[in-house]
Amino acid sequence: MTAYIKAALFGLFCLCFLNCAFAQKRMAVEPRFKVIGFYTGKEDQAHISFLHEATKWFPAMAKKYNFRFDTTSNWGNLNDAFLKNYQVVIFLDTRPEDPAQRAAFERYMKNGGGWMGFHFSAFALNNSAVPANWDWYHNEFLGSGQYGSNTWRPTSAILKVEDKMHPVMRDLPATFKAQPNEWYRWEKDLTKNPNIKILASIDPVSFPLGTGPKPNEIWHSGYYPVVWTNKNYKMVYLNMGHNDIDYEHHTNKDLSHTFGNPVEDQLILNALLWLGTIRVINATN
Repeated sequence: MTAYIKAALFGLFCLCFLNCAFAQKRMAVEPRFKVIGFYTGKEDQAHISFLHEATKWFPAMAKKYNFRFDTTSNWGNLNDAFLKNYQVVIFLDTRPEDPAQRAAFERYMKNGGGWMGFHFSAFALNNSAVPANWDWYHNEFLGSGQYGSNTWRPTSAILKVEDKMHPVMRDLPATFKAQPNEWYRWEKDLTKNPNIKILASIDPVSFPLGTGPKPNEIWHSGYYPVVWTNKNYKMVYLNMGHNDIDYEHHTNKDLSHTFGNPVEDQLILNALLWLGTIRVINATN
């Protein structure tokens, strides 16, 4: 073998090695998927407290599990051009109010986008500051309709896993104690909606749930879904997201946190990883 051929082969080997190293480095750096969290961050301190936690917890998970997490309080970014850069949208506290933003979100979901919503993002009540004026979102997508009532004050509950085989509930115990939360009841019975898959509900051992002072703020019986998905969309709603706050003494200090519970954290992480890696196309398309 001539020196020329040896040099050529060595050069080719070096080139292949460098290409492989570059490809591996690129694979290691590029995120598995991208997430955008929309938020408002106004009004209720309990929701703001959760928001402050979430904007620390999600970036930490993004670094650990190699996805990208961005946030924006500009709901004007809820448009086709912006959303095409992300595989998952999170509504951390509220919902969009502008018709164009709502239409863009609906298109995004019907084209296979992923969504995670927390607590107040599903709230709607006529004759309130958040009226029930988005039929597709509340009645078709979420399936819950209007807000019905809630427990008070924020308290822990034992949650029951309803579908152990679903990826969102993977490796979770059959029941677990959730962090303190203001739990919601809804207008519509989700068990009668064939498109809704309930993933977790309040276990009856939690009753009575809530401390009042109003009697209707204490639940003694009933069936209350708290985590669910819609089979026609790549979505998960979680009722968690309302921390207990010291309103009585006017300190507004946090009395509880949503994150930091290993099982509840795993539930949220499972949901996000599932949304970011599984593509589901709306059957109505």
